[in-house]
Amino acid sequence: MKSTFFLIVLSIFHILNTVYASDSLSLPLIIKKVQPSVVGVGTLTPIEGNLAQLKGTGFVIGGGRYIATNYHVVSETLSQEKIQKRVVFVGTGRKFELHEVEIVDFDPVFDLAILEIVKDKVVLPSKFTFRETEGLIEPGVEIAFTGFPIGSVLGLYPATHKGIIAAVTPDSNQANSSSQLNSQLIARLQRKFDVYQLDATAFPGNSGSALYVANSGEVIGIINKVMVQGGKEYALSSPSGITYAIPVKHLRNLASRNNIKL
Repeated sequence: MKSTFFLIVLSIFHILNTVYASDSLSLPLIIKKVQPSVVGVGTLTPIEGNLAQLKGTGFVIGGGRYIATNYHVVSETLSQEKIQKRVVFVGTGRKFELHEVEIVDFDPVFDLAILEIVKDKVVLPSKFTFRETEGLIEPGVEIAFTGFPIGSVLGLYPATHKGIIAAVTPDSNQANSSSQLNSQLIARLQRKFDVYQLDATAFPGNSGSALYVANSGEVIGIINKVMVQGGKEYALSSPSGITYAIPVKHLRNLASRNNIKL
């Protein structure tokens, strides 16, 4: 009787362990899965010998025709004289393709933008899954993000950084005096929202990377490298460079108003 009970308990433990293992993947497997959906975002200047400049990172959404990134990555006005184009870089190292894109919509307060491939009929791999609930992830959860740190110098070599959510914090602090106010900061104070503070360091070029849960690949936010300069550490003369990420619900709202499904 005891041996039968022991076998039943052992079987239940095995089933639970199998279920848990199937829901939790190793980070190398997740990176291998999502990396084809990570793209570079930049410009192409035909008049300058087809000069392609990498400005930041983006990731594929909406069934393969749309790219999510930070608005500041694509906010620079294109030169009409030089017939500049916005492009995404697809590939690795020197083996990459360029696809022309246009801005579908953007939100400068949340620093988000959605791009669409406009000419090529290519459909890019859309491998990311997205967190469905509105609530924010609690501090302590292990996260990762894959992008192109200092890509304009190091090239199109995707790198993954891992860490934890260190805190959930307001995106901006109140200014100490009117001299610290500008139109951008005023707009952010009026629409103050919570962001993820991370203990993993992002670099220029990482802006626009998808922030995902390390053991599932589920996207919970978008890396923002300039949040510190415009909000949380606006008043500091020597910012610490803490990395922040915008919760994915704001991207979901931007996509929804353009009938784009995540």
